[in-house]
Amino acid sequence: MMKVGIIMGSKSDLPIMQDAIDILTDFGIDIEVDIVSAHRTPEKLFDYGTNAHKRGINVIIAGAGGAAHLPGMVASLSPLPIIGVPVKSSNSIDGWDSVLSILQMPGGVPVATVALNGAKNAGILAAQILGCSNQKIMDKIIAYKEDLKTKVIESAKSLNQN
Repeated sequence: MMKVGIIMGSKSDLPIMQDAIDILTDFGIDIEVDIVSAHRTPEKLFDYGTNAHKRGINVIIAGAGGAAHLPGMVASLSPLPIIGVPVKSSNSIDGWDSVLSILQMPGGVPVATVALNGAKNAGILAAQILGCSNQKIMDKIIAYKEDLKTKVIESAKSLNQN
């Protein structure tokens, strides 16, 4: 079974990261959720980054605010694809510090970065990555995108009827 690890720097990130949890749950993808602080629990970060793939994790979504080192540090340790979610936190410089910390990774240590507070897109991207080798997940992604299209068409129809 495919599994996505969802980690965040602190519990205060959970309201944002819940969107990734929800979409992956809707797709029927197993998840593992944890708090792993790059600055306050470096030993846990090292263990998570070096061992997640051994526990059956296929993709990691890492959300962090402020200096936002969590996604990059996990990417430096793990062979897995990492999706970073910059979180606009209370100590953030309007979220830009988080965006740039995750986006500006050095060559050789990639982190796919979604929009500020974009955990839903991180979940969808993780599902798309898994769907490349799992037809059941791919079918769910296709159905999801069809549903998006249908909603837009229905909205347009209702707009034109008024």
